[in-house]
Amino acid sequence: MYVGRFAPSPTGPLHAGSLVAALASWLDAHHHRGLWRVRIEDVDTPRCVSGADDIILKQLAQCGLVAEGEVLYQSQRGQAYQFALEQLVNKGWAYPCGCSRKEIEDAQGQRLRHHTPVYPGTCREGLKGKTARAWRLNVQQVIKDLALPLTCSWHDRWLGRQTQNVEQEVGDFVLKRADGLWAYQLAVVVDDAFQGITHVVRGADLADNTPRQMLLQQALGLSTPIYMHTPLVLGADGDKLSKQNGAQALDLNHPLAALNAAAAVLGLPAFEGTCAQALAYWAELAVWGR
Repeated sequence: MYVGRFAPSPTGPLHAGSLVAALASWLDAHHHRGLWRVRIEDVDTPRCVSGADDIILKQLAQCGLVAEGEVLYQSQRGQAYQFALEQLVNKGWAYPCGCSRKEIEDAQGQRLRHHTPVYPGTCREGLKGKTARAWRLNVQQVIKDLALPLTCSWHDRWLGRQTQNVEQEVGDFVLKRADGLWAYQLAVVVDDAFQGITHVVRGADLADNTPRQMLLQQALGLSTPIYMHTPLVLGADGDKLSKQNGAQALDLNHPLAALNAAAAVLGLPAFEGTCAQALAYWAELAVWGR
């Protein structure tokens, strides 16, 4: 059975861009007569806003987007993430890292404001007197031990064929952060498996995370969902619309208008009627990923 999900971070209310992802995932699940789950990705606690999770769930409900089953909160899942990390450590596929961001940038000879520099593997063979700050996946060792191709290839239902060499383009990525919080990549992989997610529908800005998550799935012996990354809503500056660049909360005095705007981004026609009627109509049209 198809099981999809929408997994917002509670850093503020939903905006126009996040509604596109919510709508796309809901429509795809219902087009396939499947289940649609909601997960609150509140693992990055310093960025979370108190009460934002309740606001998000109410916004979804106003638009007729109601999840099947209980809402899962990542902040309550620490033991599951710890168990996954221990599995990787026991196999020799994860190691402690004592590098600061500045040290990594210095080693690479680059300063990046918006992207993480490729990790050069400094602590792969030991801390060499440094204090452990984080835990990283030994990408090179996982690929070698599992006899995986150096370049990860997959078919995205919206974007088509995608490729990435994780070792060269990302390096040994973080599983547990220096501040003790769990990294997004590990939490997402563990929770998708726990919730039985078969299809992931999310924004195109997350597409380059997919190879890292696929690698972790293989390392942990978990199944890989089918992925689809939908178009982004852009702000006036041409960047992805987000809370960081001042995206306004959805105006849900007229929820159908908000849904129609999101549907237009997905290439679906406008609909006049109720939200429930619009969702049922679009679910029949949402034939994506042919």
